[in-house]
Amino acid sequence: MEKQKIAVGRRKEAVTRVFISRGSGKITINDKDYKEYFTLAYLQNQVEVPLKTVEGSDKFDVKVNATGGGVKGQAEAAKLGIARALIEIDPEYRPLLKAAGLLTRNSKSVERKKFGHKKARRSFQFSKR
Repeated sequence: MEKQKIAVGRRKEAVTRVFISRGSGKITINDKDYKEYFTLAYLQNQVEVPLKTVEGSDKFDVKVNATGGGVKGQAEAAKLGIARALIEIDPEYRPLLKAAGLLTRNSKSVERKKFGHKKARRSFQFSKR
């Protein structure tokens, strides 16, 4: 039996550890089925995209440990982690995943609040008189 491969995906404050091995196509996130964990269809699709890109939806078992952030961040972090783990299994998947834009980490995160301001850029209301 081939050993499982491990990869990490990150997005905003979310971090996912992805364990991938040859199998029947079962995806679990924090010990729940991914359709149960991500109830919204577009988040489920985010998780499926890397596997569909390499036509491996029924070839690999994926186990994900997700922490931090919100559901969208976790879904996108899982997407990156799965794509990275697929390359660990077979480096020939790289051009396919790269063309689909699945290997780029989305580094956008929340800008910090500045002092003297209400939010990151929003100031307090100015009163002339």
